Amino acid sequence: MQISLFNQEQENLTSDDYYTPKHLFDALDVKFDLDVASPPHATHVPCTKFYTQKDDGLTQPWYGNVWMNPPFSDPRLWVRRFVEHNQGIALLSVSKSRWFNDLWDRRVPMVLLPSDFRFEDPKGGNGSIFMPSALVALGSSNVAAIANIGTVR
Repeated sequence: MQISLFNQEQENLTSDDYYTPKHLFDALDVKFDLDVASPPHATHVPCTKFYTQKDDGLTQPWYGNVWMNPPFSDPRLWVRRFVEHNQGIALLSVSKSRWFNDLWDRRVPMVLLPSDFRFEDPKGGNGSIFMPSALVALGSSNVAAIANIGTVR
């Protein structure tokens, strides 16, 4: 019996593999050139190109307007690369960490997501996580887009 590629990828999902819900992209109304940290089969992200874990988005070239929902288990290098790229929207956990404090201290525009925000869980769970999340935007059109979600800080 042959296992399909989709089933193999589903079996290889980690605790970091949560899908950003489509309704968030609908509200943002932004087209992205590149999703730099895409879980397998996240087809509703409005991007032209996707880097999955297999592609290792940290080692690939980033270009244009990027979407980033990095692994919440260790987003440090992803956040650094996102800030260096300086054009996109990132979905990040709000945490007591040096990288988050740096974003906050630099007054990088962000919107806190509602406390009941849920991801799409490909493993069939309810998609909730234990920490609050925020959208962080770099580039004026992206800052305007996150204002569709809430008050920009």
